[in-house]
Amino acid sequence: MHSPVRSWLAPTRPAFPGAVTEPGERRAIIVELCIVFTITLGMSGLRSLLSLVDSLLKPIPLAQQQAQINVPQAVSSLIDMTKQLLSAAQLIAWGALGLYLLWRAGIKLAQVGLDRRSPGRDTLLTLVLAAIIGIPGLGLYFLSYHLGFSLAVQPSTLGSTWWRPITLTLSAFGNAFAEEVLVIGYLLTRLRQLGVRENASVFGAAVLRGSYHLYQGFGGFVGNFVMGLIFGRLWQKTNRLWPLVAAHTLFDVVSFVGYALLKGRVSWLP
Repeated sequence: MHSPVRSWLAPTRPAFPGAVTEPGERRAIIVELCIVFTITLGMSGLRSLLSLVDSLLKPIPLAQQQAQINVPQAVSSLIDMTKQLLSAAQLIAWGALGLYLLWRAGIKLAQVGLDRRSPGRDTLLTLVLAAIIGIPGLGLYFLSYHLGFSLAVQPSTLGSTWWRPITLTLSAFGNAFAEEVLVIGYLLTRLRQLGVRENASVFGAAVLRGSYHLYQGFGGFVGNFVMGLIFGRLWQKTNRLWPLVAAHTLFDVVSFVGYALLKGRVSWLP
């Protein structure tokens, strides 16, 4: 096996951040991880698992059930818009919490890949990732749906309002920012401090990412697990987080806004 291939399959742990050896500090990191993911994506994963179990217990096939993502939250259009914006703000705040805790630990944003050091390279990487993850991911979903392993996912059931594209775009960014910051930048950094091996870290983070998509069915778990492996390893090798956030935002915008525009106009959308 050639060295470049080996370096991707079994990467060497970087010198930064250094492993924490003091028992009290290690316990503090573990407690912090438990708290952060209990109130954010870890809890979402548990709820998503229960949602899937509930769907499996129903007397109708998964493909005949629906999983809705962006749904109306109020009768009043103004209140609904405000609540949609608050939902996006909450997701952004989850990501900000992870960044704040890293900053308090002496880890700068640039050290997890949130800087403007290489905008051209980041833009190219964003477009490549959006293509190699978004297009096959969409194909995997439709295959899983038609095989009966996934629910009919409806990215948006919002009414046709002037603010719908705005809130859906902000929702896409909120989801991307929360997931990539917490599951990649924050979690993988903390696991490095605990001395967890790179492969084990990226595998665990990918399982977590897949878990909170279980409400969509088995296809949602598999597709996001694979995405987690790719995104996690890419971050471990390049230390660039912005392209992951941007690519994730891009294909969520296409999914959310595209679905809202095409629903009822094409026959192949569930």
